[in-house]
Parts: sequence; C-alpha cells; structure tokens
Amino acid sequence: MNNKLSSLSCQKGFLNQEIVYRISENKPIEEIEITNFIKNSNLDDLLSFSRYLRDKNNSSKVISYSRKIFINLINLCKDSCSYCTYKKEPYTSEVVMLKPHQVLSLADAGKKLKCTEALLVTGERPELKYSEAKKWLNELGYKNLVELIAYLSEIILKNTGLLPHTNAGSLTKKEMAMLKSTNVSLGMMLENASEKLLELGKAHEKAPSKNPKVRIKSIISAGELKIPITTGLLIGIGEQLVDVIESILLIKEINEKYGHIQEVIIQNFTPKIGTSMYNCKPPSDTYFLKCIAIARILLTGINIQVPPNLSPNVYANYLDAGINDWGGISPLTPDYVNPEYPWPTINEVKTVTNSKGFNLRARLPIYPEYIINKNNLENFVAPNLKEFIEPLIDEKGLVKEDYIL
Repeated sequence: MNNKLSSLSCQKGFLNQEIVYRISENKPIEEIEITNFIKNSNLDDLLSFSRYLRDKNNSSKVISYSRKIFINLINLCKDSCSYCTYKKEPYTSEVVMLKPHQVLSLADAGKKLKCTEALLVTGERPELKYSEAKKWLNELGYKNLVELIAYLSEIILKNTGLLPHTNAGSLTKKEMAMLKSTNVSLGMMLENASEKLLELGKAHEKAPSKNPKVRIKSIISAGELKIPITTGLLIGIGEQLVDVIESILLIKEINEKYGHIQEVIIQNFTPKIGTSMYNCKPPSDTYFLKCIAIARILLTGINIQVPPNLSPNVYANYLDAGINDWGGISPLTPDYVNPEYPWPTINEVKTVTNSKGFNLRARLPIYPEYIINKNNLENFVAPNLKEFIEPLIDEKGLVKEDYIL
C-alpha cells in the first residue's frame, strides 16, 4: 500500500485499512462490509478517501461540464411525483408541447452560443394519459413520443451538429434502439432502488414509472444495446442511508456487466411550493456530502456529478467530496425541472472550480472514455455519429478550447 493511501487510515477518525486497500484496487467486497465501513467511518475521512480516488486518475485536474441547450419538449406526464413541479396539466398556461420548427430554432440558438448538447426532456409517456398529448403527436404525424424524439434528434444532428441526449423517463429496449443512431447517450434517473418509496404517502406513491424494477430494466436494456447512459440518485426523498448504499451497489453491479453507465448524478431534494413534500426538509449537508462520497468511493471508473444550481452558495464543497463533473449548464435556457434554481454562469463555475485548484473543461454529452478508447468507440458509438463528434474534440476527448472561444 502506498504512503498516500496508507495515510488515509491515520486522520481524525479511522478508515479500515483492509477495506481502503480493496476498494482502491477494485477487489471484491461484501455489501455488509461496505455498509459497516461507511457507518463506522468519520465523514472527514470518507471525504479524504473519495478525493484520493478521484485525484489518482485525474492528473490533469479537470472538472468537466456539458454546454447544453435544454429543450423542454412536452411537460405533461402520466406520473405524479410528490416533489415535482415540472409536470403541468393541459388546461394550464404553463403547458408546453413544442413543434419541430420550435425545437430546431432552440437548437440553432444553442449552436450560436457554442453549445454541443441538445438535451431533450419530456414527461413520462404523456400520450398514455392525456388526449391532448396524443392529438399533438397525431397532428405531427407520429404514433408515440419516442418516434417524434427520433425524428427531432435526426434534424437537430443534421442541421446544427449538436449532439442529442434524451431524457424521457423509462424506455423499452425497442425504443432505445430507435434512438441509438441519433443520440450519443441517454439519461434516466434511478432515484433510488428502494420500493418503500412507492408506498402510501411516500414520494413515488403516484408514480408507477418510478418503480425501481421499471427503471432498472431500462438501465439494463441500455447496457444490452451498448448505449452510454447517465443515471443517478435523488437524495432526501424519504430513503435511508442503507438504501443509498444498496442503490449505488446495484448501479455498480450493472455497470460491471455492461460498462455503459458513464455518469451518476447525486442530486439533492429541494422542497417546492405547491407539492405535497413542500414541508419536508432537504437533506442535511452532512448526509448529502456522505452520499456523494459513497458514490465516488464505490463507483470506480464512473463519473460523479452534482448539479451546482441546486446548492447555489455551497456547491464548491462538492469538489471536496470527490465529484469530477458539474453536469449540463446552459448559457440560454433555464433548468425547466428546477426553474426556481437558475444555473450559475459558466464563468462563475469556472471561478469556483479554479479556486479549488481544478481546470474547468467542456465535454460532450458522451464522456471522453467512450471516444478516445478505440474499443469503446466501436462498441458504444453508432458509426454515423462519429463524423459529428470528431470535429468537436481534442486528443483528450474534451471539447476543443478554441471551439468555445
């Protein structure tokens, strides 16, 4: 064991030296050993360990982000999560059902601002619940939402060169296959693997699509199709620490089989006016930092992201917990899922990142390891997408710095 690694066992608390070594070398560990290790470890020591694991493979000290345009395609949703304000009803003035020319206009605007990602976000299968959504699709000439997304992704790609990344909830394997040739990656939050959150009065009581079995099936299907995927956990919605550990270990197990989970988002719950969880407290700083550290410690080789806009005054602290990415930041469109929390400017994020000794670099919505590794490029990137990726990246697989200038 090297001196730096060994010193992690000799700080304010005490980290089990054997477990530290086995995690660092990616050797097998039982779930009960991991759980006891985390429960018995001092938070400061866990944070030191997570930073060590991040830094040992990050000699260039890069913290990445994706420069994106957020396309809020349709905000009707068949689910009703207890914390969500994204979902709207068709009779309200806030409902959105974009037409293709509006989508392309947004993508064009993003291109002018040097964005490289077109994030397509929708509610979960709105056409199954709302006749208005079904009519909207039929008038556009499509039977379902995924058919429309496939078309929009194609015209965005061909007309602007922005790389589509779709987050439309849980998709079937057939639906994902329809998107593989136009989307460099997909996104779907697991949120948590605990079925307790589906119980009466819990966060997902009225959201059957948030059943972990449904979400896990989609994540596995993406792996079988070799599609890079972003997933993540929502922290503070009624789960316990053991649920977080189990969820992260499940993500780890799936990725070890398929190698397609490019990023895990650790996102803090924020109470929203008008929701049934408005009076619930957000996760404490200590608990949230511990969850970030756990993700970094257990998810070897997977990028860990925390969105900076949901913690506007303290997000610098997450660099101390071992993250290596800030997620998508748009220079134009708001975070439609959390509109009350505007993104900090990219210059602000750069200043914060630099203050911690790191370099902020833009990435594509597909991470460098899937681009610069020849085997990954052949396995995980559709052949037709390579011509759109190559002009944007440098030898490290990040967006060319002179492209953004």
